[in-house]
Amino acid sequence: MDASHVEFGIDSFGDLPRDDQGGIVSHAEAIRAAVAEAVLADEVGIDVVALGEHHLPEFAISSPETVLAGIATVTKRI
Repeated sequence: MDASHVEFGIDSFGDLPRDDQGGIVSHAEAIRAAVAEAVLADEVGIDVVALGEHHLPEFAISSPETVLAGIATVTKRI
């Protein structure tokens, strides 16, 4: 990569957001949201999606490699 090339990316640890009623969403919903975010990022030209690993109840992604593999199946460039 030369100095004239810039890449843009997004990152997440899969933290659990709150739903419209104020409850915490499920891990499955948070992972689906991360995949949907990556699909949108791919569509608008984002270069990189990075996922962190946490083994705490308030984070959904304990195996980023698995989620990234799923993302790779539904994106074109990421």
